[in-house]
Amino acid sequence: MTQPRLDGKIALVTGASRGIGRAVAQRLAAAGATVVVSARSLDTAGAYAGTLKETIALIETAGGRALPLVADLENPSQLGDLVGRAAALAGGLDILVHSGGKASYAPLSTMPEEMFENTIGHYLRAPFRLVQQAVPEMRKRGGGWIVTLGSVTALPPGRPYDDWAKHGGATVYAAIKAAVHRMNQGLAAELLDDNIAVNTLAPSTAIRTPGAIDLIPENYPSERVEYIAETALALCHLPAAQRTGMTAYSLHFPLAHKLPVYTLDGRELLPPPVIPPYAHSLISASGE
Repeated sequence: MTQPRLDGKIALVTGASRGIGRAVAQRLAAAGATVVVSARSLDTAGAYAGTLKETIALIETAGGRALPLVADLENPSQLGDLVGRAAALAGGLDILVHSGGKASYAPLSTMPEEMFENTIGHYLRAPFRLVQQAVPEMRKRGGGWIVTLGSVTALPPGRPYDDWAKHGGATVYAAIKAAVHRMNQGLAAELLDDNIAVNTLAPSTAIRTPGAIDLIPENYPSERVEYIAETALALCHLPAAQRTGMTAYSLHFPLAHKLPVYTLDGRELLPPPVIPPYAHSLISASGE
């Protein structure tokens, strides 16, 4: 199959200094997009490994184009003008992929209020504000694509409850991710007539990224980041009338739609994903 092309398109990817955000930025750039990569760390890593300069070097080595934009999404003023700065830097905006955020887990009954507020800020307030900024820019260009990172934890915990459900502390994070899934479904309807596709992207299981490694048990199996990056690309090229309002899971979606999966530079074909037996039984493979 011919790989999707994004030549002439401009994308903004948050959380692009490492992990899923970096992988998505690499894959979009390999498809021809100019990618504005945003995070807090330009050339010096913070608490976790990864900088924007490293991301840009990977993209440029593969023949792509990326521009750095330093921003702290916890800073209201920097969050409030991020899209405008990205559009001014690159000359417009066609694609927004919001991957930035830091998960904090604690039992709901004992979670500090500050942690609760920060979780809302990272995963609900930030995409809300970014979308409000992005929509006018996309309308100028006749359409666009909005993708927000979701989570399989948004689905109800399976029964009988396992140790993770009982002691993992993910309840608040999961509830907010469920709100994001529902927000995107409604936003897809609101923006359909503007030809702006809105979709949610989520790992089918777990991806061992620098920011999540402390939350994944050492012996827990994880999936390759290339599958979620390819799924992101699949959500960023078709008109809204053809693909919007979906919740696309990284292993399930390529299989259901028979999409080939490539390395992050787009040069090598990878094996089809395999759905492990421990994947959540309520995942909709098609994304519908």
